[in-house]
Amino acid sequence: MSLATVASRALAGIDAPEVAVEVHLGPGLPSFTIVGLPDAEVREAKDRVRAALNHTHFEFPARRITVNLAPADLPKDSGRFDLPIALGILAASGQISPEALAAHEFAGELSLTGDLRSVRGALAMALRAREAGRAFVLPAHNAPQAALAKGAHILPARTLLEVVAHLCGEAKLPRFDAPARAPECAYPDFCEVKGQPQAKRALEVAAAGGHSLLMIGPPGTGKSMLAARFPGILPPMSEAEALEVAAIHSVSASGFEAARWGERPYRAPHHSASGAAMVGGGQLPRPGEISLAHRGVLFLDELPEFDRDVLESLREPLESGRVSISRAARQSQFPARFQLVAAMNPCPCGLCGSPAGRCRCTPDRIARYRGRISGPLADRVDIKLEVPAPRDSDLMTPGATESSGAIRQRVLSAHQRQLDRQGMPNAMLGTREIDRLCATDKEGDQLLRHALARLLLSARAYHRVLRVARTIADLAGEAAIGAAHIAEAIQYRRLDASF
Repeated sequence: MSLATVASRALAGIDAPEVAVEVHLGPGLPSFTIVGLPDAEVREAKDRVRAALNHTHFEFPARRITVNLAPADLPKDSGRFDLPIALGILAASGQISPEALAAHEFAGELSLTGDLRSVRGALAMALRAREAGRAFVLPAHNAPQAALAKGAHILPARTLLEVVAHLCGEAKLPRFDAPARAPECAYPDFCEVKGQPQAKRALEVAAAGGHSLLMIGPPGTGKSMLAARFPGILPPMSEAEALEVAAIHSVSASGFEAARWGERPYRAPHHSASGAAMVGGGQLPRPGEISLAHRGVLFLDELPEFDRDVLESLREPLESGRVSISRAARQSQFPARFQLVAAMNPCPCGLCGSPAGRCRCTPDRIARYRGRISGPLADRVDIKLEVPAPRDSDLMTPGATESSGAIRQRVLSAHQRQLDRQGMPNAMLGTREIDRLCATDKEGDQLLRHALARLLLSARAYHRVLRVARTIADLAGEAAIGAAHIAEAIQYRRLDASF
């Protein structure tokens, strides 16, 4: 036998298409060639594989070795193909049985001593291996992450020798099963925030309905502090949502830790972040901040300081919940259903409206500062509110305020009403659902018509007011939207004229 085929996986976005690693030993001068659109990391595998086989006392064939990674038009990256290439060489040279490879898939980077090192995308690959009905052999460090794919046959190994012993039937690799555990998310608590009842109420509404939110206030009023505690009042993720989040992070550069299972992401990129860092990109596209915040929170502090093009790139994902990254050779699509929470100062110096009256910014300068946020982007933010400096009496009052747990209970109740009624959060309601589920009484309808004329709200803003009003009614436990709910929702749009 001079030809062997080993099953492995590549990464394309958050998908893991199958790759057949074909190894052929032919006549001619000794050489080692890898074809099939490999990148530099994959081409360097020949040196790692040669050293690993020699160090573990296997025979490295002195023949013409050709490795084909099929399909040839799919780009291959990272060192995950080291292990299947090494096993293919052993099978093609008759040192192990090729039949033993058929029921397995393999991924793992080899050290020069034959040890297995962790790779990216273990969960994404395990999900597809489960669908294919094969056992998945991978480095032991990746096993807890891969085992999150329930029903997958995960076989962790520490060295190449352990994998070969398993294939030869000498010492079977034990199956790894992740222990069942509930998520343990230690978020900061709202009880640590003194004062700011209006901001806490707006955050509660945003959490209950999945709405985006912008806080405007001078420095030191607690905007970042409030945002950091926002994930602690969000509803828990379903198992399917948690698996989706874990799969996205598993293919990212930072990877995914199994201990964070079920934890809603909280991403807070610096305002110097580039468009590729925010949206995703690269020669082989990887998810950006908006995808890493999927099913969680994307907090943008000092919003006007972000590059305008970076902010404009958020407009489509805020509406569609996904982002497509196109390159000349391929296109990758990543989910991006995140909650945007942003904060900004009222003016460049941050003291506009301060009781001390120290602001020296001219009206033109303030207008240019706020104009860095385009009208179309501001129109897509459901809730805008001012966060004033807290009163001295609030800061000096002893004792804790309402905790995140109490707020979360109200959020959970409202969220469950939405799921029972329409199967989705209110922020995702379409036009037809709004017409059917967000009807108002006569008084509320008149109030809304007056607000449309007075505030010059767009059609998009009109629909968003109704969605927020629906959430406020759900928090109150009421089936119908009343004038009081409409009035509160309109208050969250009164700053639209500032943009």
